Amino acid sequence: MTHREFTASDGTRLAYADEGVGLPLLCLPGLTRTGGDFDYLAPHLPGVRLIRPDYRGRGASSWSGAASYTVPQEARDVLELLDHLGLGQAAILGTSRGGLIGMMLAAVARERLLGLCLNDVGPVIERAGLERIFDYVGRNPAARSHAALAEALPRLMTGFANVPPERWLAEARLHHRATAEGLRITYDPALREAFLAAFQGETPDLWPLFDACAGLPLALIRGANSDLLSEATVAEMRRRRPDMICAEVPDRAHIPFLDEPESLAAIHAFLKALP
Repeated sequence: MTHREFTASDGTRLAYADEGVGLPLLCLPGLTRTGGDFDYLAPHLPGVRLIRPDYRGRGASSWSGAASYTVPQEARDVLELLDHLGLGQAAILGTSRGGLIGMMLAAVARERLLGLCLNDVGPVIERAGLERIFDYVGRNPAARSHAALAEALPRLMTGFANVPPERWLAEARLHHRATAEGLRITYDPALREAFLAAFQGETPDLWPLFDACAGLPLALIRGANSDLLSEATVAEMRRRRPDMICAEVPDRAHIPFLDEPESLAAIHAFLKALP
């Protein structure tokens, strides 16, 4: 994946990858992740233009401080990226945090969206899932090498099963840099402060953002063992959007890798449903 750069309106240098030709699919990663989140999916999408940003403070993008690591700011950055690329519209595939950004864009810039596919996220975020993220966000792992972390991940990632060792090693390498002092996270540690601040008080009502997707092609992928997206939330999403493409991925918690057969079937059905 080759990174390019553009400068956001506040002067922050933001990195992104833009590969392939065809329908533009903007792939928005999870909270602490990068465009590398979609490496496993990319080979399965010929004829699609994959646009993969690294949010500010993550991956190859510049750090801009905790106060700027918010969903509204990241949504603005996404719109500025589309403007930079000269794209009036794109479909969005949003993993976790990326799905929240996608729903926000449906509410504030609906005309820019061709459709939205959500990976293990919805308008209700379960407290158990949030508290698990509180435990690790902004902290370096105890493991001192990629191999050691890959060996530990099957124990740490509860809810996952039948994941080959090479996938855990790929995950360890994707999300951690090897240094002489041990493994280091690939994002600004100040993201912890921003995340805790966002969820300290009362959780905001996100159903209006979901309802703003009315009329847009919509898909949802859920890990069967997810602690962030409950079956009850999925049921209510389906009640409000009976036409929503849905898939549940066995042996996956938060988040599916997106190259599972169930994930791929939902993504291909979603792409087919786009105008």
